[in-house]
Amino acid sequence: MTQVLEAPTHTPQPAAHIPSSTYRLQLHEGFDFAAARRVLPYLRRLGVTDVYLSPIWTSTPGSTHGYDVTDHAEVNPRLGGEAGLRKLADRARELGLRLIVDFVPNHMGIQGGHNPYWEDVLMHGRASRYAHFFDISWQPLKRALENKVLLPTLGDQYGRVLERGELRLERDGGRFFLRYWERRLPISPRSLAALLAQVAGRLSPGPDHAELASIARAAASLPRSTSSDLTDADRLARAEEVDVIARRLAILAQASRTVREALDSVLETANGDPALLDSLIQEQNYRLAYWRVAAEQINYRRFFDINDLAALRMEDPRVFAWAHAKLFELVRDGVVSGVRLDHTDGLYDPAGYFRALQRGAAEALGLPAPEEDTPREALPLYVVAEKILEPGERLPEDWLVHGTTGYDFLGQLNGVFVDGANEEEMTAIYRRFTGDRDPYSEHLYRGKSLIQRVSLPGEVNVLAEHLERLAEADLRFRDFTLSALRDVIREVIAVFPVYRTYVRADGSREPGDNAKIELAIRDAKANSRRGNRDLDPSLFDFLEAVLKLGAPDEATRERYADFALKFQQLTGPVTAKGAEDTAFYRYGRLLSLNEVGSDPAHFGTPPRAFHMAARDRAEHWPGALLAGSTHDTKRGEDTRARISVLSEMPQTWTAYLSGWLPLVRALETPTELGPAPSALDVYLLLQTALGAYPLGGRLDGFADRLSDYLLKAAREAKLRTSWAASDSEYEGALDRMVRGLLENERYLETLRELHIRVSPYGAQNGLSATLVRLTAPGVPDTYQGSEGWNQSLVDPDNRRPVDYSSYTRTLARIERRHAENELKLASELLAGYEDGGVKLLVSWAALQARAEHPELFGHGSYRPLGASRHLLAFAREHGDELAVTVAPRLTYSLTREKTPWALGEVWGNRQLSLPRPGTYENVLTGERVRVRGEKIALAKVLEDFPLALLVRR
Repeated sequence: MTQVLEAPTHTPQPAAHIPSSTYRLQLHEGFDFAAARRVLPYLRRLGVTDVYLSPIWTSTPGSTHGYDVTDHAEVNPRLGGEAGLRKLADRARELGLRLIVDFVPNHMGIQGGHNPYWEDVLMHGRASRYAHFFDISWQPLKRALENKVLLPTLGDQYGRVLERGELRLERDGGRFFLRYWERRLPISPRSLAALLAQVAGRLSPGPDHAELASIARAAASLPRSTSSDLTDADRLARAEEVDVIARRLAILAQASRTVREALDSVLETANGDPALLDSLIQEQNYRLAYWRVAAEQINYRRFFDINDLAALRMEDPRVFAWAHAKLFELVRDGVVSGVRLDHTDGLYDPAGYFRALQRGAAEALGLPAPEEDTPREALPLYVVAEKILEPGERLPEDWLVHGTTGYDFLGQLNGVFVDGANEEEMTAIYRRFTGDRDPYSEHLYRGKSLIQRVSLPGEVNVLAEHLERLAEADLRFRDFTLSALRDVIREVIAVFPVYRTYVRADGSREPGDNAKIELAIRDAKANSRRGNRDLDPSLFDFLEAVLKLGAPDEATRERYADFALKFQQLTGPVTAKGAEDTAFYRYGRLLSLNEVGSDPAHFGTPPRAFHMAARDRAEHWPGALLAGSTHDTKRGEDTRARISVLSEMPQTWTAYLSGWLPLVRALETPTELGPAPSALDVYLLLQTALGAYPLGGRLDGFADRLSDYLLKAAREAKLRTSWAASDSEYEGALDRMVRGLLENERYLETLRELHIRVSPYGAQNGLSATLVRLTAPGVPDTYQGSEGWNQSLVDPDNRRPVDYSSYTRTLARIERRHAENELKLASELLAGYEDGGVKLLVSWAALQARAEHPELFGHGSYRPLGASRHLLAFAREHGDELAVTVAPRLTYSLTREKTPWALGEVWGNRQLSLPRPGTYENVLTGERVRVRGEKIALAKVLEDFPLALLVRR
């Protein structure tokens, strides 16, 4: 009998839950888990499927954003702790909602002594159990920093601080600290041996003397923190021994008044003698430094240039396991169903990190580990990564994530509402007003160069020292000087065309990485020649070879790879700081384009380009987030929508600027460096005042908001003032300009007039953008409060509290009235659009449609529909299901101000092509139209409401 062998069957791996839509909540002590729980019923009624939380992990006390995490292993007790989070998850589950959390893998907050892991490193140095957590260069070029961490915490030069007695030695039980105002720094236990011996010398022979002498000997016998041969067991034993020493000393001091008095006396002697105190401080595992001059010598990698955020070595499996243990526990228990990852470009190996994350999630869920070729839809955990893509740049296909957090979409959609035909005229207006004739690319180059010299010189120095060691090992390059290598690194990073490349330790890389490196080398060489800089071209060739891993042997290739990965970790922060936090505030042609994810050099997005990107997202990244506003955006989506209208009315904009110029001149303050504020800052102010002008007309607090914005803009630009070196005279002039204008009746009258003219067209942009975001391929994310008008400015303005009581009442009205007469409700809300109810209607109706057709919007194909340059239209199809988005654009130039809304006859004889005939319902208004052929008149589709979501019934 022949046995028939059946083909083995594979049990399909449960796929991650992919949200249909998300809603971001900003958590802080004033809006904790309990407050979020109270908002859940409203969010469920709104129609979102997943609530996306800002970082939930323990962070610096008082943090309003949560990105300064101090312990990844603990849910923030100030938000309600793990119990509060689980209650929130339970309530969400009851309502059919799920939770996505923001995770911060790149760095930790180290401010104020609140991070126990960092404090342990300061106490024990390289002997700390957590020394491998942080990216510290223990052997920098500066010998005085060998085996020490540079701490830029002092408000003045170290010697002056010491002489003024601002540094004091303190005792707390059996532990000693160095206090600098509110900051308490731990003292190395081994350095206390001599001090304790002094105390013992002041005691008479007896049990107390014997115990204290024994404690001093124990401290002196501790392994040195600089020992290079300590195992993890040795480090643990050292920490345990230190705890025993501290406990013995605390017990002794508590029991013996004589010992306490001797201890206090020795401390007072040390505090009264700067030389004696300095000798003790020099024995510590850190070096105190003046914060203004420390950037060049800092030897721990930071998050951008923020001294209080230290980078983690997440590539170390031990660090990864520790940092994600609590997250995986929450995933296992169903508390968390997805993760948004912050600043993944700062990681040593992002692709490797994503693999480890998915494998850890699979293990937590009891699922097989995903393989390299596991389809994205079969990954165990929903993951999106914060990644800024430059125009034309693609997300690496082999990343085990579902897409980006949506800045690329934001930039593409944002540009759709800018009229590219008027680029030259808008550029000319900007140049005439400000005198700035440089293209954005020049501002970006200068910004990136400045950041490397002023904000991140320490990181550049570490790289240069690393490259010098590589050059020294090669006879062809050993004569290169450290200074020359530093200059070459700076030049190449300043022109690097993307945030970073993705060369990996094994030599693999993303397609196109070598081409990007070659482009940067070519441009840097050209800049060097134009700038008459005496940089040997072979320096650039050497750096190119290292970055492309062009090594003669395997050992050298590994060393090259280590440098290349470190180089990649620096290009991202330099680009972010040089662009988003510098050049964006130095170039103000049209501020709606100066946004995270956008490139101000690109004056708008042609609809064809938007359609190409959307179709690609539908095919390759259907789980990517679609953002309109975030906690990081420079302006809220509706602030940008209003400013974009200016691109349609350059002549009108010029006329208003001319009328305001005499008022501006009268309010200027003469200074040695010229009038203040600068013409650039005034141009930013005038655009921002229009974009943020409250739709309701109430100007309470408006001057404060504008003044705060302009101050931050000027400091970020770093031209006349900065965060590091503020100019009080200039900053005072900024505030006077803002308040002087807003107190001038003539200016207010004309600003109000322009506001009235722009408002409906800005509102149209905002409504159209909302509808596109909620129906395009991807997972739409709504930033808290953005279901209504979001006219916020840069943080912290964009983190103001949301009036959920008001939103809940408006939504109840929409639900009630929509069932009675949808069209009448839509018309009424449009007529009173200033209160934001109409945007809430569009958000609610589109989200309800997504809930009704999850497969259509989650997996449907994307088809652009051409009709007019004034329209962005597309179809989503899945099987028999079909939905068509009709979103007008550039309606100011369409209507020519004859009507505030692009309705009915304004569309003339333009027609919209539809994929199939049939009956379509506009779910925004309830209207139904019967289409017998392939086209329908736009005047019919948009007869009563200025946008449509047509669902084929």
